[in-house]
Amino acid sequence: MTADAAPPPVEEVAGRTTGAAVRGPRARTAAAYLRYGAAKLAGAAVSLFAVLVTGFFLFRLIPGDPVKTMTGGRPVSAEQLAQYRREFGLDLPLWEQFADYCRKALTGDLGTSYQFRAPVIDKITEALPNTLLLTGTAFVLYTVLGIVLGTRAAWRHGRLGDRIHTGLALTLYSVPSFWLGLLLIVVLAVGVGPVPGLFPTGGMESGGEEGLAHVLDVAHHLVLPVVTLVAVEYGQTLLVTRSALLDEMGSDYLTTARAKGLRDDLVRRRHAVPNALLPTVTLVFINLGRTVAGVILVETVFSWPGLGGLFYQALSVPDLPLVQGLFLLFASAVIIMNTLADLVYPLLDPRVGR
Repeated sequence: MTADAAPPPVEEVAGRTTGAAVRGPRARTAAAYLRYGAAKLAGAAVSLFAVLVTGFFLFRLIPGDPVKTMTGGRPVSAEQLAQYRREFGLDLPLWEQFADYCRKALTGDLGTSYQFRAPVIDKITEALPNTLLLTGTAFVLYTVLGIVLGTRAAWRHGRLGDRIHTGLALTLYSVPSFWLGLLLIVVLAVGVGPVPGLFPTGGMESGGEEGLAHVLDVAHHLVLPVVTLVAVEYGQTLLVTRSALLDEMGSDYLTTARAKGLRDDLVRRRHAVPNALLPTVTLVFINLGRTVAGVILVETVFSWPGLGGLFYQALSVPDLPLVQGLFLLFASAVIIMNTLADLVYPLLDPRVGR
């Protein structure tokens, strides 16, 4: 700068200083989030590898010879059994089978089902929409029901409604889903005394229906398994939401909001509930991952043609490629959703991940 040059305005210097001061914390926050996200993604990768190892070795402990099971009890010569073993790679050393399994799994090839003689990925693709229809419908209902009732129970804690909701949630959450499903079948499908059977005992459709009649028929079959899942699962969301909101209710910012003259309902909806929902968000992501896994016992009880029923059917053979593929899918869905929850959580609460 020459002697005649005028110094920069004070406002410009202050603006540069302020901009640098703002960019500094933002850069540090972004770097901290990237480190946090990288650690979570690395943990997810390790978990997925652990699932590969567990899924391969665990199901080989199941008693029974899958090759003999495939023959259906028919008399088969030793040469034919050896041919089957070569066809499915069961004659190779265990470590070679594992290396081949990992290599194919990374490319999306989950092998060929022993009992269906079809690619495992095709059987999964065929059953996945049925599972998502059942568990997805139940997921939406029990999530909304749990959050709404949990919020009301916490805001009016100690009252009769709170005690009823909490007691009912604890009771239903402790009930085995298969037992509740069987009870609903006996009462509402078969009928007891003067109560007629109102719903199908199982399956996804009656068959022979088209168009709107088919949609209504599927919805009719959907009622009992969805009611079973909602009754058992909504209690967990209710209890987590209620507990988180009770922790927030004594906070100073709620007292300040009330002192400003805000209505109690407005204080709850705009201030208390958004902060209390953070633990519920994690639970929602976990449950969302479980929708892909389906509910094995419920699908089996109601003969629902989804992934859960397919898994049970594969275990009974045992159909190792199908069992391994389904186990990998179930565990991967939960791991991915947990990782997404971990990545979203710092965006909702900046204190996480620092």
